[in-house]
Amino acid sequence: MHVMQYEITLPADYDMAIIRDRVSTRGHLLDDFPGLGLKAYLIRERESGSPVNQYAPFYLWNTSAGMNSFLWGPGFQGIVNDFGRPVVQHWTGLSYEEGPAAAAVPGAATRRRTPLGEAVPPGEAVAEAVARHAREARRDGVVASALAVDPRHWELLAFTLWAGPEAPAGEGERFRVPHLSQPGRAALRSGRLW
Repeated sequence: MHVMQYEITLPADYDMAIIRDRVSTRGHLLDDFPGLGLKAYLIRERESGSPVNQYAPFYLWNTSAGMNSFLWGPGFQGIVNDFGRPVVQHWTGLSYEEGPAAAAVPGAATRRRTPLGEAVPPGEAVAEAVARHAREARRDGVVASALAVDPRHWELLAFTLWAGPEAPAGEGERFRVPHLSQPGRAALRSGRLW
């Protein structure tokens, strides 16, 4: 599993209805994209308590070919044309879990970044994080959750989709999910990915 996200931070007075309209009219275009596990169209808005207005799509890819087809094809070029070329963050997938609310349509998401400290060997720290992720994914309201690592910065990333319009407080950065494309979600391998 390849994990990818880019963030487009918009001016404080930006009309976020433009982004919501973009998602409602274009979101379906990836509903059957080859190689895509899922894409969560994420939005944060200052008027809803976020520190920024932001469009921050989050992807779980089943194949690197699918990810490359998107990045070097017309889908991502549309982002570049409209907003400039954003930094594309990329993580190595460690685990994926479906939650107890897997059948629900997610309305919210959280992203939590945690430094992978130097006090514990990386293999032990990652094994512990994967075990914790499996437990956390069984909580009420979890639709699905992914755990990934950035070995360049030694940082863990936990991404969780939640049923309902709001994510629980204290879970990290909170987003709304106006659309979810999930053509290959069923093919995302559960549990530890190595």
